Amino acid sequence: MSIIGVLIVEDDPMVVEVNRGFVNAIPGFKVVGVARTGKEAVEMAACLKPALTLLDVYLPDMSGLAALQEIRRRGLPTDVLLVTAAQDAETVQNAFRYGAVDYIIKPFKFGRLKTALEGFAHLYSRLNKDGRLDQDDIDRLALGRTPVVVNEVGAAEMPKGLNEVTLKQILLFLIKDGGALSAEEVAAGLGLARVTARRYLEYLSQLGRVTLEMQYGSVGRPIKRYKIV
Repeated sequence: MSIIGVLIVEDDPMVVEVNRGFVNAIPGFKVVGVARTGKEAVEMAACLKPALTLLDVYLPDMSGLAALQEIRRRGLPTDVLLVTAAQDAETVQNAFRYGAVDYIIKPFKFGRLKTALEGFAHLYSRLNKDGRLDQDDIDRLALGRTPVVVNEVGAAEMPKGLNEVTLKQILLFLIKDGGALSAEEVAAGLGLARVTARRYLEYLSQLGRVTLEMQYGSVGRPIKRYKIV
């Protein structure tokens, strides 16, 4: 398997070393460069041509999203994975609009990054093979870019009234918390209506992305709690 080069864009030296250690610990990946500003990120992406760039949003000279836009404007051949503390809906939405392949909120567990990189390695391998892709190949790859909808039986179309951005936001919220949350807690944390949060959580449960736990009290109905798998 060819080595996938990774550019880390991060201005905190300690975080750089942690991320470098994580990436280099995953078979098939190697850190090929470190940029500490948005300008350096664009210049190094053009020079090194890394297959993947791990990009922070908060940089000294510009927003990581601005750097991502410039990378796209120049048509640089690198995919971008956001690794950042930013978790507001607008930033998450714009990251995906500008072509990010994934979004990981700091602090994160090694397993989350490992899952993201292994998924990217599969995508990278299929797209760099010779030959044509049929519709089934493309469907698998397109769905595989979004861990939100990948499951054992495939991914059906989302129910009417649900959208991918909110679904990802809820997933990111559950990943960051790490515990079992009720629909009311998710709704309060993201500024959603409780009934809306419950619909997304039930859908994620159907996809197998969350487990459902019942919390029984002394009186009243049990509380449904959802935890990321």
